[in-house]
Amino acid sequence: MLEALGLDSALESVYRGLLQYPDAGVDDLCALLGIGEAEVRSSLDRLVDMDLLQSSRECPGMLRAVSPAVGLELILRRQEADLLRRQEELARSKEAVARAVAEFAELRPNTDVDGAERLVGMDAIQSRLEQLARDLDHDCLAIMPGGAQSQASLDASRPLDKEALHRGVQLLTVYQDSARNDPSTLAYARWMSELGGQVRTSPVVPPRMLIFDRTTAVVPINPANTRLGALCTSAPGIVASLVALFEQTWETAVPLGAERRNDSREDTDGLTATERQLLKLLASGMTDEAAGKRLGVSLRTVRRLMAALMERLDATSRFEAGLKAAQKGWL
Repeated sequence: MLEALGLDSALESVYRGLLQYPDAGVDDLCALLGIGEAEVRSSLDRLVDMDLLQSSRECPGMLRAVSPAVGLELILRRQEADLLRRQEELARSKEAVARAVAEFAELRPNTDVDGAERLVGMDAIQSRLEQLARDLDHDCLAIMPGGAQSQASLDASRPLDKEALHRGVQLLTVYQDSARNDPSTLAYARWMSELGGQVRTSPVVPPRMLIFDRTTAVVPINPANTRLGALCTSAPGIVASLVALFEQTWETAVPLGAERRNDSREDTDGLTATERQLLKLLASGMTDEAAGKRLGVSLRTVRRLMAALMERLDATSRFEAGLKAAQKGWL
């Protein structure tokens, strides 16, 4: 009953016993309460420390139980004073943290006068993303190329996405169609959808980008070499262009829960969306490897798809396949 005041069951039993039997000794309390001598003596010491037991003026060397009206009120006052002290310490800590954050912000390297910040290394990128995610108010727009996402990337994103969704932030994400073939990425996308996020896929997507509240964007410095780091910018012109690119991609993408009409099933020309995009990429002069990166599929998958297309076109070379594809209007 009195646990909120710091009195556990044994302590409360000894206190009640002394209130009811003021002259009871240690042996008497053991017999009355059915607890051991060590526990009784320990409880008596703690009651003295809490000022619920005081020395008797009538019987020197004996202890008397202080009335609950006085003793428990004293405990409450102590708790209130302790709470006030901790609140004051918390307020001082918050002030110290605010000052430290301001000081550390001034120390952040590679920030230029145009508001663009170069982030080098995964730790620097993750730290900046954590800060941006924490400050989100409305939405986060994301394009995730490459099909399958690394487990490390998914693990790092999960707590940020979960916290943002719980705050009512709208998350819109576009993956490549090939992400549907990766169990881990697909499971993550479905998890986001269940929490209220919106996920779509497209055969070909622009380079990776994250746009926070349509005011700040994080993009790779060089999509072909992610080791060079990322660029975080709030330049209105750049961010507006990236938002427009995202919206165009979003409009042509297909919701995760829907079946892509031109991907898993053939269109009227007998092509899937991935096959059509592959033909266009190869016809533009891309190598198999480069086309695979754009589609988010492996080199082996590109060659398998191309071999199947050549067989359907009854072509003995890729050049002949290109001619026949153009004649059929596939390009």
